[in-house]
Amino acid sequence: MTVPDVIIIGAMKCATSTLAAQLGAQDGVFLTQPKEPNFFSDDDIYAKGAEWYGALFEGAGAGDIKLEASTHYSKRPTYPHTIARLQASGARPKLIYIVRDPVDRLVSHYIHEWTQGVIPCGLDEAVQSFPELIEYSLYGKQITPWIDAFGADAILLLTMEDMTKDPQVVLSRVGSFIGHDNLEWFTTLGRVNASSERIKRFPFHRILFDNKIAQTLRRSLVPKSLRDALKAKRQMQARPVLSAEIQAGLRDIFAADGRILAGHFPRETAIEDLYSKGSI
Repeated sequence: MTVPDVIIIGAMKCATSTLAAQLGAQDGVFLTQPKEPNFFSDDDIYAKGAEWYGALFEGAGAGDIKLEASTHYSKRPTYPHTIARLQASGARPKLIYIVRDPVDRLVSHYIHEWTQGVIPCGLDEAVQSFPELIEYSLYGKQITPWIDAFGADAILLLTMEDMTKDPQVVLSRVGSFIGHDNLEWFTTLGRVNASSERIKRFPFHRILFDNKIAQTLRRSLVPKSLRDALKAKRQMQARPVLSAEIQAGLRDIFAADGRILAGHFPRETAIEDLYSKGSI
């Protein structure tokens, strides 16, 4: 079975797509298409078999570093079999885990699910009704079984905040970790998969809005003022903010988990900055 040399395992909404795109643009690195196959996590995709997964790497050249990036791999308990399946494949990949301020990640996750029509309610209610919003921000809890399975030395912990502040420095750290010198950050690529527009999608959205023919008809038949008004009704006008009470409770939860994360990576000084709005 062809297996990856490097996997970006998450976390969701922490610039994993941006880092994957940067690495995929480098000579000597091969990134799968799709970049996020979710093979070891999703039952229906895993059922496609090892041959299907191995075929994703067929375009890799001799000596290329084979890379995939699936954020489902750090979404426990939603996907409980990921690590066991990866171990069964015989792979011993280097793992990259990108995190960010846990509350900020949660809010971005909520926005993503709101735009997809998965979460229909407000942010405070969503935190209490959709436990995965919290679970995927429990970085210490998510990474612990990976450390148990592959060892801390196999994992590079990065923060989105550091990557935003000095992307070339972070990319150079990645290069040292994966054994690829002289990686260059391509500013022309920009951010990938950023949830800035916050437009709610619904059934038939692609047919009615993403289809080029539909776009042409809409622009020729519907006045722009009406189109703008309809768009505004589907748009989250501002980034939502948690109530002070909910946020205080979350900070306590994340601070406890942050201590677990810091224990796994005691030399990673950037961890403390993640919890600067609270304390670890």
